[in-house]
Amino acid sequence: MLSLMSKSFIAEAAAFGEAGALFGLDLGEKTIGVAVCDPGRRVATPVETIRRTKFTPDAERLAALAKERGVVGLVMGLPLNMDGTEGPSAQRARAFVRNLPKILDLPVAFWDERLSTAAMERDLIAIDTKRKRRAEKIDESAAAFILQGAIDRLRDGTS
Repeated sequence: MLSLMSKSFIAEAAAFGEAGALFGLDLGEKTIGVAVCDPGRRVATPVETIRRTKFTPDAERLAALAKERGVVGLVMGLPLNMDGTEGPSAQRARAFVRNLPKILDLPVAFWDERLSTAAMERDLIAIDTKRKRRAEKIDESAAAFILQGAIDRLRDGTS
């Protein structure tokens, strides 16, 4: 049985079309992790971590990256609480997306990102990544984790 979040994602993702590069975004209070997938939507790759300043310059950086890579849609990580409810972090993600069309008008689908950062932290530790390097790469790695889960769902048709 599909969860409500999963059904919502599939409905939102229909606006992406059948092919084209997508961005995965991990929105934090201080940073935005950005990842991209290939146009065939097979593999997600970390791109960069944007240090947040104000909405407009943050969104303009995303728009520039999206243009460079021919992105057709965005997968925004939605940080739900462990019980599935939305807290302040999820509301910040939704507010960011509500304002995004002013600068970057691409379709957006929300993806449940619970534990994505923790999973990537474990993976980076497992490959013996130094603490400083983990801190530099964790957000874009989490964005890639989010995006990979989303494109796997779209490709597998197990939505």
